[in-house]
Amino acid sequence: MAYQLASSMPVTPKIKTGEKPVFKRVLLKLSGEALMGQQGLGIDPEIVDQIALEIKSVTDLDVQIGIVIGGGNIFRGLSASARGMDRVQADYMGMLATVINGMALQDYLERHHVFTRLQTAIRMEEIAEPFIRRRAIRHLEKGRVVIFAAGTGNPYFTTDTAATLRAIEIEADAILKGTKVDGVYDADPKTNPNAKKFETVTYLDVVKRGLKVMDTTAVTLSMDNKLPIIVFNLTEPGNIKRVILGEKIGTKVIGD
Repeated sequence: MAYQLASSMPVTPKIKTGEKPVFKRVLLKLSGEALMGQQGLGIDPEIVDQIALEIKSVTDLDVQIGIVIGGGNIFRGLSASARGMDRVQADYMGMLATVINGMALQDYLERHHVFTRLQTAIRMEEIAEPFIRRRAIRHLEKGRVVIFAAGTGNPYFTTDTAATLRAIEIEADAILKGTKVDGVYDADPKTNPNAKKFETVTYLDVVKRGLKVMDTTAVTLSMDNKLPIIVFNLTEPGNIKRVILGEKIGTKVIGD
């Protein structure tokens, strides 16, 4: 089946009556595991297609969106390092895995006629643009979804940190962290039925209590730049749009 790519389609934002976004520009952080569905490894086309449709619903609200995807569904550098592989080599392999995921999401977004650009922190011009901040912002202003791949381009930094860095660079209003749970808890809700969910939590509490939101570097970067993080359940259809519209779902990480 042939698909017409977004590059040949006009931008026609569609905002329904009564739907008013509370954010103008956001950075969506997706884990690589989010793309594999119930599979043990790799990419589930149905899941990627579902995520692409969710993202399209946000672009239809004329909201600018950047995306950072992890690579854990293909290769996790830290785990490989723990098994004896050189850490720097393993991290670079993990960065390449994020590029594969970015290409997959780009393909499905374009099938739904969404303008996209894939930018990488490691130069590979045959398949993606190099990351250039001003160019990325210009793409966003033109209504294109920008996918940021290859992390920060440096070993020892997670995709959480890459997402925070890119969010700051593009002057995003918030980071949306899509997970498999519906927010931040004081314990693992899968093993502790008495785990308490936070509606809001401060950056300092996340760091002091070791809450599973993002790594410490990412959280402190967000704190220093007063960038809110919203943690929500990505597997619930429509949740990305609900967050954009300001519905109180998930957990919001903010300052005091």
